[in-house]
Amino acid sequence: MSHAFYIGMSYGLTGLIVAILIGWIALDGRARKREMAELEASGIRRRSRTASVEQPTP
Repeated sequence: MSHAFYIGMSYGLTGLIVAILIGWIALDGRARKREMAELEASGIRRRSRTASVEQPTP
């Protein structure tokens, strides 16, 4: 095994792993957005949103 082969395989494997991670993050982000849309459509709101809006006094 030559030194150039070792270096090339190292860069190739690293590039492959980075590409897989980017794809995984992109797919997971789409899934989270879809889940948030479903929750908001069902009437569930984010807790952080209620803190900025004043609650009516009974």
